[in-house]
Amino acid sequence: MMEIENVPAPEVREKILKKSALLVCAYDDEEKFNTFPLEGAISLNEFKSRTGDLDKNQEIIFYCN
Repeated sequence: MMEIENVPAPEVREKILKKSALLVCAYDDEEKFNTFPLEGAISLNEFKSRTGDLDKNQEIIFYCN
């Protein structure tokens, strides 16, 4: 089982800017994703549709507000 940890916002931003992590909104509702957008984030629906194309070594960070 994967470990779940809280990542400080500045660290998340740095990882997203360096493209070393993928930021995914954890809401399964596009309206909530659009209500709480974060720069560089993708929706959960987009994440699900891209799972076969994702780099298996890239860190994935899920967020919810």
